[in-house]
Amino acid sequence: MARIIAIANQKGGVGKTTTAVNLSASLAAAEKRTLLIDMDPQANACSGLGIDKTSVILTVYSVLLGESTAADVICRTELEFLDVLPSNTDLTGAEIELIDTENREQQLKAALEEIRSHYEYIIIDCPPSLGLLTINSLAAADSVLVPLQCEFYAMEGLGQLTRTIRLVQQELNKNLVLEGILLTMFDGRNNLCHQVSQEIRQHFGDKVFSVVVPRNVRLSEAPSYGKPALLYDIASRGAQAYIDLAGELVAGGNHV
Repeated sequence: MARIIAIANQKGGVGKTTTAVNLSASLAAAEKRTLLIDMDPQANACSGLGIDKTSVILTVYSVLLGESTAADVICRTELEFLDVLPSNTDLTGAEIELIDTENREQQLKAALEEIRSHYEYIIIDCPPSLGLLTINSLAAADSVLVPLQCEFYAMEGLGQLTRTIRLVQQELNKNLVLEGILLTMFDGRNNLCHQVSQEIRQHFGDKVFSVVVPRNVRLSEAPSYGKPALLYDIASRGAQAYIDLAGELVAGGNHV
């Protein structure tokens, strides 16, 4: 039965989609059957895996509206063990169209029931907001992984995300836990990065992953080639960081 992990942070530009794509690819490279769900209407996770979002006909949008099953919509990728449930801009309308739907917060969870046993990991790339798409993702997930950029405003918005997680726990998914906090875009030459990293570790303790994702040009370049970093340049520090993160996640550590 798949372990479902939502990658969430309503603050944009923190490496959320980069993490979703590269963690999924690293799990797949370790021969873990993995499904990446793109719940962001921008569909950058699809692009980052070489899927043309403009040519995709069936997407997670039709799954949420009950027009298609998840199994009908899944796309294969270049990696044998990685599948994708794609998105496109149509998903923008889902929040409005679901407004009168009974159990609208549980649509994704219900849709995943039939395919959950086919995978070991299901990774959900949430949109940078706390709307109905993110709520659906959190209601379906076992845990939440929060990427945080090592910058001055790193903690901004984290309180709101924590409150949302707590609300989802109370109302929709009592078993939801914090998988961990991942420090991203770390620049070892920058004193502020070290200071922010230290403060976050002091505040969250063992809920912060040991792996730190560096600021790395290869991570930035890879999506434009439609590849995860490990297929673009496996020797790069960015690719290696996500391979290490996958190892830490599989091992469990303190984040189970």
